[in-house]
Amino acid sequence: MNPKASLLSKAIATLVALALLWLTFGVYASGEMLWAVLILTVGALSLYVYVSAKTLAWRYLFPGVMAMLVFVAFPLVYTVQIGFTNYSASNLLSEERARGYLLDQADVNEARAYGFTVHPEGDSMVRLVLTPQGEGDTSARFASGPVSLRNAQAAAVAMPPLVKDAQLAPPYTLRQVIANRDALRALRLTLPDQSALVYAGLHEFAVFEPLWQAQTGGALKRLADGVVYQPNRDTGYFEDAKGERLQPGFKVGVGFANYARLFGDPDMRGPFVSIFIWTVVFAGLTVLFSTAIGMTLAVLLNWEALKYRTLYRTLLFLPYAVPGFISILVFKGLFNQNFGEINAILDAVFGVKPAWFADPTLAKTMILIVNTWLGYPYIMVLCTGLIKSIPADLYEASAIAGAKPLTNFFRITAPLIVKPLTPLLISAFAFNFNNFVLISLLTDGRPDYLNTKLPAGTTDILVSYTYRIAFTDAGANFGLAAAISTVIFFLVAILSMANLKLSQSNDQRKGGH
Repeated sequence: MNPKASLLSKAIATLVALALLWLTFGVYASGEMLWAVLILTVGALSLYVYVSAKTLAWRYLFPGVMAMLVFVAFPLVYTVQIGFTNYSASNLLSEERARGYLLDQADVNEARAYGFTVHPEGDSMVRLVLTPQGEGDTSARFASGPVSLRNAQAAAVAMPPLVKDAQLAPPYTLRQVIANRDALRALRLTLPDQSALVYAGLHEFAVFEPLWQAQTGGALKRLADGVVYQPNRDTGYFEDAKGERLQPGFKVGVGFANYARLFGDPDMRGPFVSIFIWTVVFAGLTVLFSTAIGMTLAVLLNWEALKYRTLYRTLLFLPYAVPGFISILVFKGLFNQNFGEINAILDAVFGVKPAWFADPTLAKTMILIVNTWLGYPYIMVLCTGLIKSIPADLYEASAIAGAKPLTNFFRITAPLIVKPLTPLLISAFAFNFNNFVLISLLTDGRPDYLNTKLPAGTTDILVSYTYRIAFTDAGANFGLAAAISTVIFFLVAILSMANLKLSQSNDQRKGGH
């Protein structure tokens, strides 16, 4: 290698190493030791791979491997880990941060509140004058020396007693006070008795009294009544002797509690089992109906005597070409009970106006209709390609034998396309198993089950049920949602493994022939 190029590469590697160390130190200083170790490990490994001459082959594999670890493995492991915690909207912080948040709480001491006025002093300076609330005695007032509001910082400003007959410029108007509010917030005023006052509103500075006091063992004492709250590391809350909890709580490990709740709590198990069964039925019937319609249309469109086959194929493919969310929203309007065209036709012909969105059975029927409409073009295209691969000699021999079209389909077409089609149907089943967009846009899981601890809809599938628990429940129970997501992952993983096994089996059969 050219000495100059070698020197340049070493210089770049040194700069990258220094930048990595700086970044790692910054992350560690912010209190994120785990992330600092992870950044240092990945960065050091990257430097070694791209600097060492022994790892030349790995330089091509390394980006893909790291992308898989960062974007696939890490989110999966992190989700599984959350499933063993009480992580929720009420338990977001660590114990130390929750304790610090409570210790930072303070309240205005109304007995130590002072009204204030701001008086200009020269071109860029001001003087602050404090007056006890409800008192007009000039001798009780306090005034600062010249203070700049342009570069105000959180520094103490001495407030000695106001000199009698001191000459002060007219005070700021309320509009001027509002304009300098951020600078006033930064001031810390100190009275002669060393009392510290901070900005408490547009009209006063006051002493803020802390509400909590730290105790040994991580406990907190409420100063108002002396009640002590101990950290309960099983529930993730600071609790008193009566079990009263403080907010916010903190994140703790709960073991298999979320899974035990998922499968053991009757109030939780009922909706979960029903939703799981509906998810399987929904995905299975969608694949069944889409396959039946798509395969039938593919066979019909393969009939060479049919005129305008290309036009028909194009029109029938349109549902797949239109973005799915647009079609779903269109169907949502068509199925509207009062104004939808579908009910208008049913009312005119049969005199009925079904409540598609209010009745659970009708809502599920509507979902299957819409999803079949969205899914059959995909199956139709697949079957069309597979039918084209069947040797024409088989149909010619069948015609000589006098076989009917149905016989051709069940004896030739179906047996020859079902095996290569099976892995794709399993993939379609797995996709519909997690078809969040359809449920969210069409019914949002409703109508809901009644008398459930967590929101659950009769048309929810597992993924939409998980979303509602994690993001729309009042408690935003991320730990429970992560546990459900883990269950979904293993179910889909089983389907993927079955897909892989079937694909390998088909390849072996083809190789044998």
